[in-house]
Amino acid sequence: MAGLEPGFVPRYYEIEQALRARVAALRPGDLLPSDAMLCVEFGVSRMTARNAMQRLAQERLVQRVPGRGTFVATPPVHRQADSLLSFSTEMRRQGRVPTSRVLECGIRPATDEEVDRLALWPGAEVVGLRRVRLADGEPIAVESTALRADCAPVVLDADLERASLHAALVAGGKVLANGRARIWAGTAGVEDAAVLAVPEGAALLVERRIILDDRGTPIERTESRYAAERYGLEVQFDVERDESAGRRR
Repeated sequence: MAGLEPGFVPRYYEIEQALRARVAALRPGDLLPSDAMLCVEFGVSRMTARNAMQRLAQERLVQRVPGRGTFVATPPVHRQADSLLSFSTEMRRQGRVPTSRVLECGIRPATDEEVDRLALWPGAEVVGLRRVRLADGEPIAVESTALRADCAPVVLDADLERASLHAALVAGGKVLANGRARIWAGTAGVEDAAVLAVPEGAALLVERRIILDDRGTPIERTESRYAAERYGLEVQFDVERDESAGRRR
């Protein structure tokens, strides 16, 4: 979206984020506004309103029923592997209260890996953030995050123990568009065990991700180390047809 002023937030994205907050506060099956109602509420075209709602439908946060309306979807027990909800939103949708305990937060030199993943110049600085993520007071994950230095005014002023980092970034004009992640099995070291209240050597689900803005610029690099007994992923898939099967005799 070249040519936009810094801090510009597209209307569809603004509506999408407002709907995400609304969905997080509602119960499964609750009716959401129609596209026409969103047009009036936000003063946008039907296409803009439809695009915002459709993004939530693609992430299975809402269910669109032809002739009836759009409803808050029943949340899965675990996160869908092909979508990334903020931890705060994910836990609220499960009826749990999300909080965080900040272990570190400040500006520091970027590591070589962060320079590469965030497309920075050598010697650049990042905002380093390390938190324990909790649900109903139970530690679920320890997260180590590096953000580009231009996020500092937002991140350093945000309440990162009770509020969402992603919500703060959006409020600061960042448009978080998409990303990529790698997930693997790990085990808890001494430090993981201490902050997650699990035995040393306990199974962890480790996720390392990069999130990009609407211009394709990497904004955030995060490694999340989840206590495997408290967190999981659900995967939906299609079974690929074996094309050679029909040719066998």
